[in-house]
Amino acid sequence: MTPEHTRLTTALRELKTRTGLSLAALAAHTAYSKSSWERYLNGKTMPPRKAIQDLCRIAHEPDGRLLALWEIAESQWSRRAAGPNPTPPPTLPTPTKTPPETRPTVRPEVRRRSPGPERSRGRKGRLVIVLASLYAILTSSVTLALLLLPDQDTAQGEPMSPSSPYILAPRCHEASCEGQDPIRMVCSITPHTLTTYRTTTGAHIELRYSNKCSTAWARIWGTHIGDQADITVNGPTHKAHTTDSVDTETYIYTNMTAAHPDSTIRTCFQPATTDSKQECFNTRVDTTATSHSPTTLPQPTPNTP
Repeated sequence: MTPEHTRLTTALRELKTRTGLSLAALAAHTAYSKSSWERYLNGKTMPPRKAIQDLCRIAHEPDGRLLALWEIAESQWSRRAAGPNPTPPPTLPTPTKTPPETRPTVRPEVRRRSPGPERSRGRKGRLVIVLASLYAILTSSVTLALLLLPDQDTAQGEPMSPSSPYILAPRCHEASCEGQDPIRMVCSITPHTLTTYRTTTGAHIELRYSNKCSTAWARIWGTHIGDQADITVNGPTHKAHTTDSVDTETYIYTNMTAAHPDSTIRTCFQPATTDSKQECFNTRVDTTATSHSPTTLPQPTPNTP
């Protein structure tokens, strides 16, 4: 896959996780089969534009940015499918030389004032190339701007005024983020990684914290269908569970819970197998940890019912 296709596939998986639907349920809500969605979400083939719109509709997500990403990925995909041998540019005709004995004498100033047809065609060809390059640059700039545009609603739910700057800023803070999706609320930009824990079944749990939103959430990967993780900080418990093979091949995450520095976060992992026990651990919010720094794996506390 191209980098653009990879980014599109990741975004589709995140939207599918947000809906909470299985592949079969997703097929029942759209015009595309379960096997088609499996190929789209695993990057095996390029989804049609209508599939992107349908998934955004089900996830209650504005489709502007995702369609802009699809335009780029689909363009790259089509270019690769067309093969590496582009059509060579047309060659200019070679002027026929007049034999020396019949060549007319042309004064230099006359030649400068009246360029030949070959030279005119050469200038037109160069002009076309320059205009095509300018068009490609403008198109790329507009597409990039579309990708960077935030949602049309602000954190307070009011439409932005025409003079408002287009910035990627969190759309909630503290209690208003409780139970919200960290990606949709723009809290997942440069979060802190508080700790990473490997379970006895081989799954990984990563506890993340947003200093701008004052929230925490957990994400898991390397799981099996039916595995579940939850997170709580003296309030509601938010869960994430794997529902199909697509979830097991990528990561899934819980919704957010409000947290502050020095808060204690309790995270539990419940494997799908009945002979495996629940594993829980407590983590204190320490914003000095980053997503690029290794952390010591905590020891799980005894199993709780």
